[in-house]
Amino acid sequence: MITSGTIGDVTEVEFYEAAKDRWAAWFAERRHGGDPASLRRTLEFLAPVRDRVIQNAGLERGGRLLDVGCGDGLIAFAALDALGPSGEVIFSDISSDLLERCRELARSARILDRCIFLEAPARDLSPVESGSVDAVTVRSVLIYENERPRAFGEFNRVLRAGGRLSLYEPINRFSHPEPEDRFYGYDASAVEEIAAKVKAVYERAQPHDSCSMLDFDERDILALAQQAGFREVHLSLEADVEPYESSPWRMSWETMLQSAFNPLAPTLDEAMAEALTSEEADRFTSHLRPLVEAGQGVGRRASVYLWAIA
Repeated sequence: MITSGTIGDVTEVEFYEAAKDRWAAWFAERRHGGDPASLRRTLEFLAPVRDRVIQNAGLERGGRLLDVGCGDGLIAFAALDALGPSGEVIFSDISSDLLERCRELARSARILDRCIFLEAPARDLSPVESGSVDAVTVRSVLIYENERPRAFGEFNRVLRAGGRLSLYEPINRFSHPEPEDRFYGYDASAVEEIAAKVKAVYERAQPHDSCSMLDFDERDILALAQQAGFREVHLSLEADVEPYESSPWRMSWETMLQSAFNPLAPTLDEAMAEALTSEEADRFTSHLRPLVEAGQGVGRRASVYLWAIA
């Protein structure tokens, strides 16, 4: 299976340093704050997600897969293994930098002839012919898509009769908005007014009443698949509420400062710099840092797996 590392004579770090767009920048560093241990935990969490999405796609040897929002190829490259030497994958993404990353990985692995690269949003897959793929996979893409009905229509259109859609999406509405005395699951009652200023930065970047990351839940996903014409739909909701102390998402204060929770969000350090005076930042840090370092908070997360037959 292809993983990140060295591609030809260019290391992963060098590649991403040359990347221009925010999607690639997030994959490179901002999603894990530049902390290798945090990145390792993220990839460990994503491995079973990848495997389940591929399993739900019902791939067969020699088939053709469209991976929408391929990112750095987590699902697409693993799917190539499942499809066998005569199988083919279309890598689709809105980031030209991430597509180039995948292209170089494929070239290095000498499987470029089995890969097609398409720069396109989920809502417009018009370069892909109708009924031309056996499966469509999607992971954490619809949270960025404002036109989800069109996206589901495109998924159905490109699939052959009997083809499968398999997706995984976070349900961010499960944990947002937080109570006023909480900050990402930590008790912020002693600095509630300061925390509110930081939260306001995130709210301006991604407003709760209009942000695509927060305006749907599992019922909407199920309804969209049905409305798009899929004749059989299955959905599984998973939700977890657990102390950070025993959670894989526990992180150091420095990692939390330098991390962005999605490619469109600021890091905590950036949000604090925008919202707080130096005195407020010191008070906020003095209160929150010991809680973060000790894992004395509670994380909430939910996600859905859906697979459907066209």
